[in-house]
Amino acid sequence: MSKPAAATSISTAQPEDFFQLLKPRVMSLVIFTAVTGLVVAGGEIGWLSAAIAILCIAVGAGAAGALNMALEGDTDALMRRTRGRPVAAGRVGKNDAMAFGVILSVFSVMLLGMATNWLAGGLLLLTIVYYAGFYTLLLKRRTPQNIVIGGAAGAFPPVIGWAAATGSAPWQAWLLFLIIFLWTPPHSWALALYSAGDYARAGIPMMPVARGAKSTRLQILLYSLVFVPVAVAPGLTGMGGRIYLAVSILGGVGFLFLAFRLWRSRAGDQPDKAEAVGREAALYDVRAEAKPARNLFAFSILYLMALFAALLVESMTPLLRL
Repeated sequence: MSKPAAATSISTAQPEDFFQLLKPRVMSLVIFTAVTGLVVAGGEIGWLSAAIAILCIAVGAGAAGALNMALEGDTDALMRRTRGRPVAAGRVGKNDAMAFGVILSVFSVMLLGMATNWLAGGLLLLTIVYYAGFYTLLLKRRTPQNIVIGGAAGAFPPVIGWAAATGSAPWQAWLLFLIIFLWTPPHSWALALYSAGDYARAGIPMMPVARGAKSTRLQILLYSLVFVPVAVAPGLTGMGGRIYLAVSILGGVGFLFLAFRLWRSRAGDQPDKAEAVGREAALYDVRAEAKPARNLFAFSILYLMALFAALLVESMTPLLRL
């Protein structure tokens, strides 16, 4: 006698699993850059509208993450770095994750549009569709330039924050966009250099898989040479003051040094440490040869956070800009 269908459809997902669908680590960076864009923009937005705007941007980013996991559950299950995610591990069903992401998307876009303006709401909708649809479904498995083109999704939050505060998106907002957009390839490819085995098993043509480690190291250096001057630009155009200029230059020198050292290294030429010994590894547990890639990956996060922190502090304390 067969079991009732209802008995096999009971979900064992916990609230923590749905929270993990939101990709909280990514969300924290989204919130930070969005807050910076909103504060730097100025405008006459009230504190309640500002709080709602940041909430909506955070929820929208989380919705995109949930849709991404729903669409990539099978792929995530093949990779050490992602196989513990809720859908990949089977704790949340794909349909449940998809419904969760769609509901949060509609909620965040509509509330942002009504609480602030529809330019901000439209940009948030574009971000969600771009990440979950264009990047996840079309780019990620088809081109080694996936992270270059798809990186635009992660660069929109400060523009959305700016639009929420002022109802416009001037060139200053797009300069913040460009900083994150150019930061993404060296940051992501540094990680990919010591996670290439994961991507290869999952059939994802990340740059080290498709073009090899040597080519990837060169492209990281070239992108870094373009990224750092752009990162310094706000300090030369009046957006940032002396603190920003000092942080961007000093941090930029460190970034270029690490990128140059990575280019000269053999990072990615050999399997990473976890693959070599056949066990799970932490994000920073790598072979000695891959440490230059790990160091650039870690420093890139600190540098981006420092850039936006400097802008945020100077905007909140005008005397620091003098």
